[in-house]
Amino acid sequence: MTIPTYKDCMFPFLDHLKDGRERPIRELGEVLAGHFALTPAERAELLPSGQTGVFVNRVGWARTYLKKAALIESPRRGVFRITQRGLSVLAEGVQSLDSKYLARFPEFQEFQRASQPQDGPTPSSLTGSGTEAEATPEEAIENAYLGIRQQLAQELLAKILSCSPTFFEYLVVELLVKMGYGGSRKDAGERIGQSGDGGIDGIIKEDRLGLDTIFIQAKRWQGSVGRPEIQKFVGALQGQRARKGVFITTSTYTADATSYAGQIDTKVVLIDGQKLVQCSILFGT
Repeated sequence: MTIPTYKDCMFPFLDHLKDGRERPIRELGEVLAGHFALTPAERAELLPSGQTGVFVNRVGWARTYLKKAALIESPRRGVFRITQRGLSVLAEGVQSLDSKYLARFPEFQEFQRASQPQDGPTPSSLTGSGTEAEATPEEAIENAYLGIRQQLAQELLAKILSCSPTFFEYLVVELLVKMGYGGSRKDAGERIGQSGDGGIDGIIKEDRLGLDTIFIQAKRWQGSVGRPEIQKFVGALQGQRARKGVFITTSTYTADATSYAGQIDTKVVLIDGQKLVQCSILFGT
């Protein structure tokens, strides 16, 4: 069972109120979750922003649409009951509700006019659908944002791959400084990046006080980084008597490399190309 759309939620939401009793939104959400036999994982799934549950968001919009069409009303905050109009709709024998059906009511028409943007894309165009969008407005906006961000990430990664190795090493240290390691770049990060560096491309203070040092290896690779490269880096760390390191690549890591990094005593964090560009976007590098 997939998570129902907000349209799927509207009819059972209204139907559960047909006895005329007032019910809190939390109870209605629980009833709908049971109606659709949602698993704990489906109920816990979050929107891309990580701030709101997908199911909670869709139930909320089902409630909003029903209220705007005057099929339900809220006598007090967070509590809802069916209206006479809502009872009349159920008496018609309908089995589902959507915006097209609700548009017969003037209150809902006014709601649609008020929420229609004067310029720019509508939720339907954001989700790429020519019919009524299955996504809620929040989902449409977040999906559009993620699409733009992914495109930016691809362009940024291509740009990084075209730069010089020296610039890449500088970029990596600069990113770590902006992520909060050390203080300014002047006193927190230093690029080594020269022949005979023993596999170390940079060093950075773990905190503003410099209580510990983190060593960096930065590689602009096209293919996946395997376990031998991680082992060389760990050997370089041991040569520096270091306990912590960050290995950053523009590509990916093999499963063997990831497994090895997680088993050794030396703390080595692996950052692949996708995570690198996402952090660069987030911290404005």
